[in-house]
Amino acid sequence: MNKTRGWNYMCLALYAFAGLGLEALLAFLIEPFLYRSAMSEWTVLQNIVHWIITCVLWGIVIILLIKQAKHKYGFDVFAKSGKMKPWQWAVAVACLIFTLSVSYIDWGGFKIVKEFYYNGVLKFIFQYIYYVFETGLFTLIIVFGQKAFEKWFGNSQIPYGGIVVALTWGMGHILTKGSLSAGLLAALSGFIYGVTYLLANRNIKKTYLLLFVMFVL
Repeated sequence: MNKTRGWNYMCLALYAFAGLGLEALLAFLIEPFLYRSAMSEWTVLQNIVHWIITCVLWGIVIILLIKQAKHKYGFDVFAKSGKMKPWQWAVAVACLIFTLSVSYIDWGGFKIVKEFYYNGVLKFIFQYIYYVFETGLFTLIIVFGQKAFEKWFGNSQIPYGGIVVALTWGMGHILTKGSLSAGLLAALSGFIYGVTYLLANRNIKKTYLLLFVMFVL
């Protein structure tokens, strides 16, 4: 019974990953056909339309997965949890500093500043709205992946969700960006995100805010 329930949660995690993959269909198949140009050649308006459509699709996937988990499996991702202890906050801040340091080195500066100057105000706003939804999906990969492995193995102290998101999200970056280093950095970040979820006592609201800051700065 536990293995069956564990697989149900793993399916939800994989559905969340597949939800992220919807963007690849838009960016590399549907939209290039419609625009008659590669993504790198899109206009500002075409980029914004891409982000809006992606956010709508991702939002639908997020809502459906949360409802599925609650109504079919009795798992409320918004369930209340215990307060974080001082040491948990300290380690979470250390994780934040680590991810920001890696991002700073990778980007040669702060990501948010670089993207603002590269995109301009309008594209910057829509891209960061897009990040809001992307963070939501990879947070769900962590949550459901963690739940699945806990059902299978019972150990709640191992960041299984971080391992799942590292493998899926990291692989996704390798395939979409064509860069091994980008994939490895995404995998490392994903694992740290999974650790942060446990540090936040599985409180999805705190986890989401921490992961969003880690991801966008």
